[in-house]
Amino acid sequence: MYNKLALLALSLRAVRAQQVGTLTPETHPTLNTQTCTASGCTTVANKVVLDANWRWTHSTSGSTNCYTGNTWDATLCPDDATCAANCALDGADYEGTYGVSASGSSLKINFVTQSAQKNVGARTYLMANDNQYQMFNLLNKEFTFDVDVSKLGCGLNGALYFVAMSADGGKAAYPNNKAGAAYGTGYCDSQCPRDLKFINGQANVDGWTPDSNSANSGTGNHGSCCDEMDIWEANSISQALTPHPCTSTGQTLCQTTACGGTDSNDTRYDSVCDPDGCDFNPFRLGNQSFYGPGKTVNTNSVFTVVTQFITADGTSTGTLSAIRRLYVQNGKVIQQSNTDVSGIDTTNEITSNFCNQEKSAFGDNTGFQTKGGLAKMGKALQNMVLVMSIWDDYAANMLWLDSDYPTTSPASSPGVARGTCATSSGTPADVESSQSSDYVTYSNIKFGTLNSTYKAS
Repeated sequence: MYNKLALLALSLRAVRAQQVGTLTPETHPTLNTQTCTASGCTTVANKVVLDANWRWTHSTSGSTNCYTGNTWDATLCPDDATCAANCALDGADYEGTYGVSASGSSLKINFVTQSAQKNVGARTYLMANDNQYQMFNLLNKEFTFDVDVSKLGCGLNGALYFVAMSADGGKAAYPNNKAGAAYGTGYCDSQCPRDLKFINGQANVDGWTPDSNSANSGTGNHGSCCDEMDIWEANSISQALTPHPCTSTGQTLCQTTACGGTDSNDTRYDSVCDPDGCDFNPFRLGNQSFYGPGKTVNTNSVFTVVTQFITADGTSTGTLSAIRRLYVQNGKVIQQSNTDVSGIDTTNEITSNFCNQEKSAFGDNTGFQTKGGLAKMGKALQNMVLVMSIWDDYAANMLWLDSDYPTTSPASSPGVARGTCATSSGTPADVESSQSSDYVTYSNIKFGTLNSTYKAS
């Protein structure tokens, strides 16, 4: 994803602490999912946990903030190791503070929540139990969910995706991390984000530079890299399906310019990961009537998203050969739209040939291929954590998803037009004010053998 993941609570700003506080109880909401085979589906009582980057972090001896505005407390956090020892990560009031609510098989995440402080966005993970993330092997399987994006306007992203995080949030590998998955630690993605407050049991204080365009975020010397499979990056206008491989395996620490990604625009492609990915955005690929309000996939109402991961030998350990997508709405199965771009063969799935042709036709960076392409992505898909979030974009106003991007190129140039939103849209200050009541709902998550998780009525 192109984002910095610099989503924030405006007074108790996102922090990744490693000690555990006791001022607020941590109770994980239950979210029912289903596992499916050809003979039927079985309900599983999973849970969700809020990412550590959103939580209040305070001194272990009291309630003094370790991080206020976009700066660290110099006394509590003079360096990475001392800060991790001095700061406690506390429990969360999921609905009251962060706008996250689960009921049965449905998870709703509000964009802006106003309580004692103003919270913007949230990132959550699916858990197998109170101390472990749910792990997925997606090869030769399909992943299905229902989504309501009707209240997501330009500049917002309701993102459901997989990353190669550790099952325990890094607790075993890094003894300084006392919180682990129970408190949402261990995040990583293909942008190798440097706005994370704690990584691998250490704080990210050293080299911390407050952002010039946000009073609440910044970047440190370190980032956290891993393979990322963007199942769903979307609002009511546009959507994209995007694999992002890395040459590394699992969560990996990076330093300064070697992190590349969104936090290092001058060295965007210098990391172990591919920050761009090989994206399948129907609008960008020539079908402007497929997805949106009143279109073939009508975003005015709920619909089902099915993503299939096809292997060359039809096994759960084989080489990933294709990623396929279909939808179900009003009882009708809708196949992914076909490409309609000069230089790209007509197709409706992501394959190595499609990715090669897309990069050439659009003149995009070829990091997807050099970082291992679908074959490397497939290896990562054997051990992934599910992420569900909503966010706005301080780096590029989400124009890469729903407008013309880059804005320095004509909209008529191949690959530039990605949606109908104006190039002036998506400014965080604007969307956080005018679209504060927006939200996304994910529901009816199912995982199983191919063609087992959906049906037409």
